[in-house]
Amino acid sequence: MVNEDVWDEETAAVYDEEAEEMFAPEAVDPVVDFLARLAGSGSALEFAIGTGRIGIPLMRRGVPVTGIELSESMTSRLRKKASEADLPVVIGDMATTKVPGEFNLVFLVWNSISNLRTQEEQVECFRNAARHLGPGGRFVIELFVPPLRRLPPGQVAVPFDVSEAHTGFDTFDLATQGCNSHHYTRQPDGTIRYGVGHFRYIWPAECDLMAQLAGMELEERVEDWDDKPFTSESEKHVSVWRKV
Repeated sequence: MVNEDVWDEETAAVYDEEAEEMFAPEAVDPVVDFLARLAGSGSALEFAIGTGRIGIPLMRRGVPVTGIELSESMTSRLRKKASEADLPVVIGDMATTKVPGEFNLVFLVWNSISNLRTQEEQVECFRNAARHLGPGGRFVIELFVPPLRRLPPGQVAVPFDVSEAHTGFDTFDLATQGCNSHHYTRQPDGTIRYGVGHFRYIWPAECDLMAQLAGMELEERVEDWDDKPFTSESEKHVSVWRKV
C-alpha cells in the first residue's frame, strides 16, 4: 500500500453531509460538463472515486465510468447510490492499481492526488493514468495551488475556513512539501470533532514534469471547470494532459 490515508467508517459516514456544498448542482454540473466533453463516446476511469460525487452523475450523463478507491467504507457509501453493474469500483490505491480496459479519460478531482504523500508515489499515479489511457487519451487533475504566498516569515499555518460550524487551517513543511489540513467541526450537541488530513502539495510545473515522465503532454490548464484562464493569481487549476 502506498503512503496514503485510508478513510474509515466514521469519516465515510459524514463525508457527504460535511461536504454538502460540493455535492450541489452548481459545484457538480460544470465538472461533469467538462469531463463528458473530454470523454466523448469513450469511457472514463476515476481515481479516488470516493462516494461517487462526480463519478455517478458522469455515469448518468451516459459516460461509462469505472472507479478505483482505497477506502472500502467510502465505496460502501457509493454502493447505496449506484450498483456494481452500473459503476464498477476496484479497491486499491491510485498509484499502482490496474483495472481492465482502455479509457478515453482518467480523472482525479478535488485535490485528491495530494493524498499521495511522496513525490515518487505521485509520479507513479501519473504513470498509472497513462497505462489506462489509449493513444490520445487525457488525464485530468483538479488541484490547489499551494498558498505559500499567504505565509508571513516564521508562520507555518494558513486558515482556509473560519465559521461558526467549522474552523480549518493548513500547516506546511516547506522542506518536504508536506501539508496537514486540520478541521474542527461543531457537532449538533455542541461538541467539537477534530480531524486531520495529511497531504503533499504539488506545483503546477511539477505536475507537468510528472506528466512528461509518464509520456503525456500538457494540453490545457484553466483556473476552474468553467474555463476561466489560469493566472499567477489563481488559487487552483484544472489541468489536462494528453497521452502522446
